[in-house]
Amino acid sequence: MVLTYIIIAVILLVAELIYFKIADHFNIIDKPNERSSHSTIVLRGGGIIFVVSVIVWVIWQMGQGEWMAVQGYLPFVVGLVLITGVSFIDDIRSLPDSLRLVIQFSSMFLMFYSWGILNWDSWWMIIPGLILCVGITNAYNFMDGINGINGGYTLALLMPLLAENCKLEAEGGEGFVNESLIVVVLLADLVFCFFNYRPKGRAKCFAGDVGSVGAAFIVLFALGRLILTTGDFTYIVFLVVYGVDSVLTICHRIMLHENLGEAHRKHAYQLMANELGLEHIVVSTIYMVLQLAISVGMILIPDTVAWHWGYFVCACLVLGVAYLLFMKKYYHLHEEYLASLKR
Repeated sequence: MVLTYIIIAVILLVAELIYFKIADHFNIIDKPNERSSHSTIVLRGGGIIFVVSVIVWVIWQMGQGEWMAVQGYLPFVVGLVLITGVSFIDDIRSLPDSLRLVIQFSSMFLMFYSWGILNWDSWWMIIPGLILCVGITNAYNFMDGINGINGGYTLALLMPLLAENCKLEAEGGEGFVNESLIVVVLLADLVFCFFNYRPKGRAKCFAGDVGSVGAAFIVLFALGRLILTTGDFTYIVFLVVYGVDSVLTICHRIMLHENLGEAHRKHAYQLMANELGLEHIVVSTIYMVLQLAISVGMILIPDTVAWHWGYFVCACLVLGVAYLLFMKKYYHLHEEYLASLKR
């Protein structure tokens, strides 16, 4: 099995290098603007490796005669290809928001089908679930603004998911997802991080919408399976760092009467990287380590409803207070930056 994973890692590395040649030939690049946290032209779409990894996993499983094991994942895979396909096109040329939303909701519908909740008994959770999942996917995409942040954060999500899957199996039950799928996506993330988790100005590629949306879709699929298998919604704490930053930033922008559809630099991580001048990988590491620590804590605490809900609420409150204190102390620096643009 180890040899197989090594071979897959090599395949993914070669696939990423081939994509770089294609992106360079067709000029698929990310040009910096006044809202960007980078100042050099970088190849865009390196995160395509996530969807490639899932396709490689499907081919591997079918080659091993595991057709029945893969069959239940096919709607999810189709949804992944669909949502990353339109995201990749959007990376090359801008598409209407309405079209992207239609594709996103359609892809989520396919993921729900793989979850097995498209039935009358679960009708009450379908519409709210679709809205929540599309919102999380877009928030994950919006958080991808500096080197290494989404690559590192995705590692901090996949590793606890893998650990929780192994924990359930060790307790005599069934894992919530095929373990090899998580491992293969982890390998893809490591390949991506090799080219992206670098100091400012040294990244070989950015994830692009195809990467951030693809990573979010895969993580949501696994996390949703975990929640449905255990019946414990508090596992959403695995996304709490991004969640608190995204929700409170949106609330802040609403208070400022801003157009939420316009690009901005008001996330806490953006203030750290831009106004405070912290190195990109330092900020990315802070987010990764913080989320990993919270997720590990969730796995280690007593497995009871009271402990889980208490832990979830405490994590949200602590992060929320930390966000508010940080903004109170440093947001004036961003206001000074905005004022400088008008001079």
